[in-house]
Amino acid sequence: MDDTLCGFCGFNNVVVAAKAALERGVKKILIVDFDLHHGQGTQYAFYSDPRVVYMSVHRYERGKYWPHLRESNSDWVGEGTGKGFNVNVPLNKVGCGPAEYLAIFHSVFLPIATEYQPDLVLVSAGYDAAVGCPEGEMLVTPSTYPHLVWSLSSLAKGRLVVLLEGGYCLPSLAESAALTLRCLLGDPCPMVGGGQVMQSVWESIRGTVAALRPFWTCLKVWEAGRMTGPEVYRPDLTFSPPVSWPPTVFPTRDYYLVYDKETADYWDKEVARLVLNTHLKEVEYKLCLKYDPEMEEHCDDEPHPECPERISRIWAALEEAGVVGRKDVVRVENGRLLSKEESLLVHDEEHWDRLMDSEELDTEERDILAETFNSIYLNSSSIKCGMLAAGGVLSCVDLVMSGTSRAGLAVVRPPGHHAEPETPHGFCLFNNVGIAAQYAVTQLGLERVLILDWDVHHGNGIQHMFYNDNRVLYMSMHRYDYASFFPQSEDANYDMVGEGAGRGFNVNIPWNGRKMGDSEYLLAFQNIVIPIAYEFQPQLVLVSAGFDAAVGDPLGGYRVTPAMYGYMTHQLSALAEGRVVVALEGGYNLSSISDCATQCARALLGDPLPALLVDQDRVIRDSALQTVRDVIREQRQFWQCLAGQDKVLPLEVDGGEVGDGVELAGLEDQLDQLSLGTSRSVVRSQLVKQMEATGQVKKHSEVTVNIAPAATERDDQENACKDSKETTITGLTEVPSEDTKSTVDNEIATTPELVILEPRQT
Repeated sequence: MDDTLCGFCGFNNVVVAAKAALERGVKKILIVDFDLHHGQGTQYAFYSDPRVVYMSVHRYERGKYWPHLRESNSDWVGEGTGKGFNVNVPLNKVGCGPAEYLAIFHSVFLPIATEYQPDLVLVSAGYDAAVGCPEGEMLVTPSTYPHLVWSLSSLAKGRLVVLLEGGYCLPSLAESAALTLRCLLGDPCPMVGGGQVMQSVWESIRGTVAALRPFWTCLKVWEAGRMTGPEVYRPDLTFSPPVSWPPTVFPTRDYYLVYDKETADYWDKEVARLVLNTHLKEVEYKLCLKYDPEMEEHCDDEPHPECPERISRIWAALEEAGVVGRKDVVRVENGRLLSKEESLLVHDEEHWDRLMDSEELDTEERDILAETFNSIYLNSSSIKCGMLAAGGVLSCVDLVMSGTSRAGLAVVRPPGHHAEPETPHGFCLFNNVGIAAQYAVTQLGLERVLILDWDVHHGNGIQHMFYNDNRVLYMSMHRYDYASFFPQSEDANYDMVGEGAGRGFNVNIPWNGRKMGDSEYLLAFQNIVIPIAYEFQPQLVLVSAGFDAAVGDPLGGYRVTPAMYGYMTHQLSALAEGRVVVALEGGYNLSSISDCATQCARALLGDPLPALLVDQDRVIRDSALQTVRDVIREQRQFWQCLAGQDKVLPLEVDGGEVGDGVELAGLEDQLDQLSLGTSRSVVRSQLVKQMEATGQVKKHSEVTVNIAPAATERDDQENACKDSKETTITGLTEVPSEDTKSTVDNEIATTPELVILEPRQT
């Protein structure tokens, strides 16, 4: 802090760095602190300074956990001109893992950070919430940390500095730091999943959002009002520090927790298991590009928006930007045509036969046939171009899934997402991305494929192909206008969620109105797309990349910037170990689609991205807020990551609205395990895992351990051990002895282990 050493810290490194940057003219700085302990010194340094946003997620336990400060709670949001620029997410339970930290980033940190648009990002990277750290008693896996950092690296044109703070389990500290470094070098993130979040963490998130909602447009998606009843969230601002805190004299020894050898060995083995199960992907190329000038032969005999220049202009822009020809970029060989067998993966045989037969028709007969379809033109080269387009996307998928290239960009036409199983539709002959998804599932053996469709038009064809299939998750952001915008079908509405096994695996985000831009797309992307995608844990991401929602498009009427497409691509690249294939769909402003495709390519390569067009003072359209709320309300029955928005928030927190403290009884019992004097030592591990009976963890041999504080004298340690309680750790499940079972927190006992310590491997 300003005038004293505190908490292992002689100098506040991140504060020194931030102030130095401000003196050099940096206008806006974001500090993200995921150290287990609240960085009160950093908060004090910038509490009234709007040039710095400080964000912290930390263990709090309503003041019982060090540093035992009231100002570590969520309602401390800054003062003066800095009000709203201090963001605290206090955690009141142990055992938080990837799902909880991802939920905090997706619900709070990323929306605010992206709206703030900093010029520099500083990360106070404490790894004491990692698995095995005695200070933390948390379950964040080393693989989680690169995802947190990756999400931040899209900001500030890539200007990001990670500074080491805490972390006291050396194996998990080393692995976490190493994976963070790989992320900074542009390597793909290992697989990690979201999912069910502890109720206490949702309470913390709600408290933070309620306190900050008046200051940030991005948080308006959370409903607020003056209501009563069980559906209303009431912030609990209870502050219960240890009765003897602060002491008159602070200890300088024996005040930190250590495990005994048997316990330390157990956690070392758990970390080693995680390390061995973490697949670090190595590829020859970062990006494969598909472009074939032969696809330009598909053209109409009169001016048409879906014109050959669409792909030639994009390719010229990629060349001008220096993407083509880079040593980490490979060009996909031309000539692969879609086969009948590949077409039949999603299309009816009659569809194939009818298009093949059309090649024998003369011009007049082809025109007559085209008129029988919805928004289709044909010439003598159309069918071959359609087969080249679909084949080109398949080639990209092959290169990505074989490990030759990390990601792919397919500059192809004609587009595909409107093509139905039985007929061409909406400029589309074959469903390029639909075929690729089914090919990945049936031919390459994948279990989970994500399709994100950001074309301004709903991808009716893709939806119908996978509507009852839980192996392919289809998400679409599109202009709907109450079914009056093409393809003019109520199938595009938010209540179309899939059927049979596919219920919940169809997510429509239908916009109603014109001029949606970056702010609206961010709202949907951060609150719906990314959380669901993390919970789904795809093995491959396919993007139906229409750029007709971009600024200046003659058909879309929206104003999404090229930077926004780059941002979405960057965030998607954290999924599926970076296996992302972006395939061109629509987009009819040649200049705009060229810029958009270039930003997608730069994002796939890990290049710095431009700032988004997000104005903190701009009001998000009411219809967009309603759309996002409607989708969340409809989908949260299927996706646990959306459960947090099931309550209405208060309009203000300053009024001192607090909970009734009912939940504190169990917490007080848990915290009896803590030394409440001058020591921060934990007498016994309070990390309570769910019971083995849930069947969600793999059973290991039972180990009975004692967890004791550090001591310099043998007698001190023996006396401390006499007071400690035995804990049986069964694999990943820690079961308290019988006399303490009544204090087990139910939400920890029911938290799924699958996505915390058992990441899926492919």
